[in-house]
Amino acid sequence: MLADNTPGTLQFPYIPKDQRKKILLLSDDLRMSSGVGTVSREIVVGTAHHYNWVQIGGAINHPEMGKKIDISQAVNEEIGITDASVVIYPFNGYGNIDFVRWLIETEKIDAAQPYTDPRFWGWLFNHEHELRQKLPMLFYHVWDDLPFPKYNEHFYESCDWIGCISKQTYNIVKNVWTKHPPKPEQVAYIPHGIPERLFYPVTFENPGKQQKLITGAKIKTPDGKEVDEIIEKSDYEIMVDLRMQLFGNNDPDFVLLYVNRNVRRKMTSDVILAYDTFVKGLPKEAQDKCALLMHTQAIDEAGTNLHAVIEDLNIKSRVVLSDKRIEPRMMNLIFNIADVTINLASNEGFGLGTAESLMSGTPIIVNVTGGLQDQCGFTKDDGTLVSIDDFNAEFGSNHEGKYTKHGEWVIPIFPATLSLQGSVPTPYIFDDRCRWQDVAPIIRKFYDMGRTERKRRGLAGREYCFRSDVGMSSTEMCRRFMECIDNIFTNWTPRKRFTLYKV
Repeated sequence: MLADNTPGTLQFPYIPKDQRKKILLLSDDLRMSSGVGTVSREIVVGTAHHYNWVQIGGAINHPEMGKKIDISQAVNEEIGITDASVVIYPFNGYGNIDFVRWLIETEKIDAAQPYTDPRFWGWLFNHEHELRQKLPMLFYHVWDDLPFPKYNEHFYESCDWIGCISKQTYNIVKNVWTKHPPKPEQVAYIPHGIPERLFYPVTFENPGKQQKLITGAKIKTPDGKEVDEIIEKSDYEIMVDLRMQLFGNNDPDFVLLYVNRNVRRKMTSDVILAYDTFVKGLPKEAQDKCALLMHTQAIDEAGTNLHAVIEDLNIKSRVVLSDKRIEPRMMNLIFNIADVTINLASNEGFGLGTAESLMSGTPIIVNVTGGLQDQCGFTKDDGTLVSIDDFNAEFGSNHEGKYTKHGEWVIPIFPATLSLQGSVPTPYIFDDRCRWQDVAPIIRKFYDMGRTERKRRGLAGREYCFRSDVGMSSTEMCRRFMECIDNIFTNWTPRKRFTLYKV
């Protein structure tokens, strides 16, 4: 089964099951809705025709700890093959070295791939010399901000290949991994890819897919049996119903969307203050026709109590809280309901929500930090896109505004302060904070341009995601993964039992 250029089709040749390499993925359980879990699923599903996968599916107090879950048939049905091999071993946390050793021998693993912040994988990297005598260590990596984290160099040296989620992360790895530097092919830029089959524009003119829904009512069949009533509705019809559930009879003319966890670094309360300031600047008759839709937990121990923020700070603007987990196709409708999606996080490795918004055809407002800057489409004076080659030891991030020209699908806001924060495992890292007072006029700009222009800009953002030099579609992410990992399998040399260093 060969690839073509149609979004959503398989990339790279199909390989029969008994001829594929088997990769051990260590990350959030791919069935879960966290950002890491979501992207893990896309990587596995998008490459299951080319590799066999075993996952240590991490979670806090995993309810299926100790089980072995085979989801191969579900993957077969999704990608149209008959011999996928995808197995999940649920685990409390991310695993331990004894379990990894057991899986390598039991499952005949050909490569190990941890994913996300290296601080979670110290226990694994501590055994890299042992493991890399048997198999290559692959790492899908993100780092939120400067200064260059010199304390990560020993993590990077523990890897045979590092895939970097952002241009900033790519540059960080290049500038930190210097004592025994990698070969060029050992570090690659692979941003998160948004599944184009799940996130797409839905309008009255383009009503989307037909979905079968259980209404909750019971009907009788001709033979007298009582069964669930099932009806078919298009995405657009379901979206109309969803708007009614969210907003009632007072359907807003303008919806600002927040899709993030309610945690401190996401600056959730600043979003509320910025929105409230924007609304208060509108004519009285227009204020009630706006809504801030927040798809997040109202109360989070790692964040705050949004009910108290709204009530005690006397927020009179309409804020609608949506805290139920929903499937991706319904999440796509949330993005289509929105007029603009906002992310003011002071640290953000990638920013999955705003990228999904662009793929759905909805424009964005973002703080220029971490991976969010890659979604802005910053260009140089000659009009070319700022690329990984433009980052270096002197220019490690655009958070100070070296480049200000950007894509029309976004209005970025640059941080007002860069504060050096730290902890024992992360001794220093910048916290990039924008002023909420500066955000209200940006919301107003999107409001004033009107729905037609907002949609045009959002669709331009969707086209940006598909650009070959951007690579934010799931199809392109998986293509880059397979290209890089195949190269590693071809050229990998096992570590010797002993390594001698000059002192």
